[in-house]
Amino acid sequence: MIVNGTIKELKRGKVYLQKWNDSVLVAIDSAVIEGNPDFKFQYQLAEPEVFYVSLNIKNPSDLDDEIYFFGEPGLITIHTHLDGFGSKAVISGSVNDSLWRVYNKIKQRYVARNLELIEKRLSTNLDNNDSLRNAFERQEQSLINSKHMATVNFALRHSDYEIAPFIVLDEAYNVRSKYLDTVYQSLSPKIQTSKYGIVLEQLVEARKEMENELSVLE
Repeated sequence: MIVNGTIKELKRGKVYLQKWNDSVLVAIDSAVIEGNPDFKFQYQLAEPEVFYVSLNIKNPSDLDDEIYFFGEPGLITIHTHLDGFGSKAVISGSVNDSLWRVYNKIKQRYVARNLELIEKRLSTNLDNNDSLRNAFERQEQSLINSKHMATVNFALRHSDYEIAPFIVLDEAYNVRSKYLDTVYQSLSPKIQTSKYGIVLEQLVEARKEMENELSVLE
């Protein structure tokens, strides 16, 4: 994987390419920027997975988070601006990343609806009103369930890509085993044996075991 990038308005700093390794975010490559805002990373990548680009400058408070992307073998391009480092990043060259951006737009609809519900709840007097409080809780749970099902359905529609098991692990890991297993069984053999496919299979088995134990207790 080759990552070519530009950070407009950046005069001096150090850019890092990072990934998770055994629950630890580690730097796997870096580039020093002095005058020229361009950077380049190279990494021997066997299969698509998630990476992060972070920046070390004198005033890190100027940045808004890191840049995350779904890396793939081949050429990835990243263009961003020092002001809006994470939010203004434009990424191309990765099919999985493009699908991830589509999914995130769907997710943001649920985030917005949840914020509206929170604002409504905060502006409502719930003192000694159990029925109204329960109604809000039902709405919140219904929204969570809808988001989970949207995630599962998105994964089912894109079962030939590594993004499918990843978004389920990231956004819907606590749904019932039958939904997790439905996604896993829909994956192509290549995706089932991918990094995130293997983790999803492990989650399916663990969730089934937990549900069986709970059914026995009941």
